[in-house]
Amino acid sequence: MPKLFPVILCGGSGTRLWPLSRKSFPKQFVKLVGEETLYQASASRLTGTLAGAEFQPPVIMTNADFRFIVVEQLQDIGIDPGAVIIEPSSRNTGPAVLAAAKHAAKEDPDAMVLIAPSDHVMNEPASFRKAVERGIQAAQAGNLVTFGIQPTKPETGFGYLKLGDAPDENGAATPLDAFVEKPDPATAQKMIDDGNYLWNAGIFLFRAKDIVAAFETHAAELTGLVEKAIEQAQTDLGFLRLAEGPWNEIEDISIDYAVMEKAENLSVVPYSGMWSDLGSWTAVHELSQPDADGVATAGNVTAIDCKNSLLRSENEDQELVGLGVENLIAISMPDAVLIADMSRGQDVKQAVNALKAKGASQAELLPVDFRPWGHFETLVLADRFQVKRIVVKPGAALSLQSHHHRAEHWIVVQGTAKVTVNEDIKLLSENQSVYIPLGAVHRMENPGKVDMVLIEVQTGSYLGEDDIIRYEDVYARGQGAKG
Repeated sequence: MPKLFPVILCGGSGTRLWPLSRKSFPKQFVKLVGEETLYQASASRLTGTLAGAEFQPPVIMTNADFRFIVVEQLQDIGIDPGAVIIEPSSRNTGPAVLAAAKHAAKEDPDAMVLIAPSDHVMNEPASFRKAVERGIQAAQAGNLVTFGIQPTKPETGFGYLKLGDAPDENGAATPLDAFVEKPDPATAQKMIDDGNYLWNAGIFLFRAKDIVAAFETHAAELTGLVEKAIEQAQTDLGFLRLAEGPWNEIEDISIDYAVMEKAENLSVVPYSGMWSDLGSWTAVHELSQPDADGVATAGNVTAIDCKNSLLRSENEDQELVGLGVENLIAISMPDAVLIADMSRGQDVKQAVNALKAKGASQAELLPVDFRPWGHFETLVLADRFQVKRIVVKPGAALSLQSHHHRAEHWIVVQGTAKVTVNEDIKLLSENQSVYIPLGAVHRMENPGKVDMVLIEVQTGSYLGEDDIIRYEDVYARGQGAKG
């Protein structure tokens, strides 16, 4: 039985679902619909044995900022990744797919590679797996397979796939005639009426050797640089870091433009099950089980005489009240609130761009900062002092470090902290505290079996995260790296 390597593409800028999704923590890591994050749900449906192939542990393509998040979220659902490949910079899906395929080909050139985004919703995993099984048959014949979604409306936000033949009633692979760019409304309606067009889901399946050969034929300029980036890659705490030099020379190009639009051995597997790329708050509203008045809520929300609205409070200490609103999107975060007309759900990126232009940190950064050891949240930031809530996971430790410009006070409010201050090492229990003088070499660790929570008060002339001298770090981060 051939091996099937699922490759999960896990990058993204996080702009379309702002303020909940941001560049520092994009939507795939958030529980938007259901009890799993979109990334966890993507990995879950890519496990087990199919008719014709067996899923291998997933290969994750991501960046350095997300390397610990992708592993932690998989471990939370009992999945160990087969490889986490770190891209030094974003170069679109073309180079990422080629690097993943070459990685799989080194183990088995005949292995199947299934490319999947990390942020799509497919609530019928059994139906999707059936579609993959049909795709395997076409891929074993040497075809490059893409998956098309049966359109439900004349959508202008997606690219389309033009089929060479009418869709097979049994969902078998069909020849692909052409890729079609995002259409205007009139063109989209014509394609829906034609019946031979599917939405382009951005999901692909092929043998590793076939897609590598396709890149060599249609995008030869990429293959040499990707091969160099792999040959010069370094292993770092189990992650594979592609070499920065050759990788940054690679053209920023999608797999569609690089290969798929030029190749001839193309097939489409129609998929009629539930699918959404959650590309807007409007899409989230549709999947959030609105009530009889079309109102969907999440968190601490009270809706009074509201209609056709999405109301979400993402702060457990904040109440969001809607009174007599209609066709409204209201997303409340601790540091930012979005109020938008439902018809403008596709335009949230405009708000992000406006915030960037004025230098607002909320454009890209969440108030909660996730690290390999846990996370912290800034509660108060003022001139010469800052207050944080820090959560350290069981068995985790921050780096041994010191600061040039600030002193710190730590108060343990939950669990037990093992604290190092210069030569002094001691255990602190709840309600105990310690003072870290400016310049002192220090570290906090959690020796317990539950999360350790402390309040940190920083005082000094500069409170930036880059004020750090790191002496030891189990996570192998360099000087100036955060945390």
